[in-house]
Amino acid sequence: MRVNGAQSDVIGVTDRGLQYGDGLFETIAVVNGQPCLWQVHMDRLQAGCSRLGIPMPDRDLLLAEARQEIGQQPRCVLKIIITRGVGGRGYRPPVETACSRILYSSPWPDYPAAAVKQGVKLRVCNTRLGSNPTLAGIKHLNRLEQVMAQAEWDDSAIAEGVMLDHDERVVEGTMSNLFVLQDGQLLTPDLSRCGTAGVMRGLVMDIAASLEIPVTVMDMKLDQLWEADALFLCNSLIGIWPVRQLEDRAYDLSAIPPILREAITAQGFVP
Repeated sequence: MRVNGAQSDVIGVTDRGLQYGDGLFETIAVVNGQPCLWQVHMDRLQAGCSRLGIPMPDRDLLLAEARQEIGQQPRCVLKIIITRGVGGRGYRPPVETACSRILYSSPWPDYPAAAVKQGVKLRVCNTRLGSNPTLAGIKHLNRLEQVMAQAEWDDSAIAEGVMLDHDERVVEGTMSNLFVLQDGQLLTPDLSRCGTAGVMRGLVMDIAASLEIPVTVMDMKLDQLWEADALFLCNSLIGIWPVRQLEDRAYDLSAIPPILREAITAQGFVP
């Protein structure tokens, strides 16, 4: 673990990331010793810093520190946390900001090996996401809604939960973005009110467009999930997980275009 460039696992108790969740993070797949989709992650981090008014650290500095943290590990997960840094008591951000940089690597997660080919089972979460367009889309540090949602089940057969907002709109998974396949086109929930715009979500949309598969971003209700031809999840670690079952509804995995799955896999980092 590295804190502001030094090998350390210590962060000051007055850091605003700890005090108020005042910061952002990126979770990056490392495959063959290389951080995948680095520029895309940095673009999102920079957009989040701009939204929150936190100075974006130098990209070359972050890359150098990332390579130091990865070291000789061929495969791992790299997490980068940027906070507003140390600030006095109270919510008001300090005028002068010296952000904190935290980078640490962890082993590759023990996801079910059969998930990519056999699909996963989902449930609908009771915990609702609060709407806040100011924070919608960015990967900020406030994740209590996801923590509470994942605490709702302990059945190892259920890989992920679908989260709704308080108007019963489908938003995302607890750790993933959601796509619906219906009549040959892809649908994905609108994230302008809440939710996280994942880097894999953007990649899937770009690849689908290159394959001339129509993609629509829209408000979505649960009925559309029950009526869908197929569902799949994505994030930067799982790549694509097809959904075989949501609650009691089973789906045909073959309905997901093989060319789309092959194009995602061809990025070289999907497990």
